[in-house]
Amino acid sequence: MLLSQLTLADGSRAVAVREDGPAHLVPGVTSTRDLALAAIAAGHDLATEIAARGQWDEVDLEAAYAEGRMLVPLDHPDAAHLHLTGTGLTHLGSASTRDAMHTKVTEEMTDSMKMFRMGLEGGKPAVGSVGVQPEWFYKGNGLAAVAPGAALTSPSFALDGGEEPEVAGLYVIAPDGQPVRVGFALGNEFSDHVTERGNYLWLAHSKLRPASFGPEMLVGDLPESVEGISRILRDGKTVWEKPFLSGEANMSHSIANLEHHHFKYAPFRDPGDVHVHFFGTATLSFADGISAEPGDVFEIECPAFGLSLRNPLARNSDASAPVAVASL
Repeated sequence: MLLSQLTLADGSRAVAVREDGPAHLVPGVTSTRDLALAAIAAGHDLATEIAARGQWDEVDLEAAYAEGRMLVPLDHPDAAHLHLTGTGLTHLGSASTRDAMHTKVTEEMTDSMKMFRMGLEGGKPAVGSVGVQPEWFYKGNGLAAVAPGAALTSPSFALDGGEEPEVAGLYVIAPDGQPVRVGFALGNEFSDHVTERGNYLWLAHSKLRPASFGPEMLVGDLPESVEGISRILRDGKTVWEKPFLSGEANMSHSIANLEHHHFKYAPFRDPGDVHVHFFGTATLSFADGISAEPGDVFEIECPAFGLSLRNPLARNSDASAPVAVASL
């Protein structure tokens, strides 16, 4: 089952569902968050909640996408209550790329490789046990969540703007503080890899960039192995393309372990909040020496997640003047 959010021709919001056929509007609801909270209140799952509501009209998601009417598949009416976060060095192929970016002149093992090995040794604990904690980073709030089809904009001070094809977990916090996973979506965890390469301690700076996810959300379990394609289009032609792998079969951490180490912090269990947590990747065009240019289109594709995620790259041209702080 795939869920999505969009605006209709009259400007109103709607939720669409599809499963082995065309998409239909879900009656009586204008957001997947409200739909999820209704299911929680009723004590049943999303599929049961959707079935109980019946079906409205069929909707053409491709047309909505082309017209710029697709939204991220889960959001919050108050941007301050949507949290974009992520974790890295979680995939079996991720260590070599990051290690090369952070290698020191000496022969000693980099912190990246140490973190990766910790994940290999303790990232998939037995059920009921706590495994080693992963790398973690913050990307911003709902203001940094970019709709599918909209531009991912690098700030004027950025040294690079590159894609990161990932799977993201999408969550809402129940009224009792219980984190509830609503689904999974394709994500572009857009980052500044040149800044990160300059100094590993600048990783936090490099991640404070917009991100996109969707257009559709997979409801239910994540496939054990996720196989997709990440590409960059320039003037309609592919200038870089590479497969990417995700899912626990290709990861050094379990999803449950990554979720625990995010939601163990009490501020991340505030009732009603929405969380989008990126699970990492092992595939970057940057690692192949590619530098994306404004106007290029990032496309991340995986049939299990429905429509591909497409976002053009833009750059803020405003001069990067120092930010002056006023005094009261």
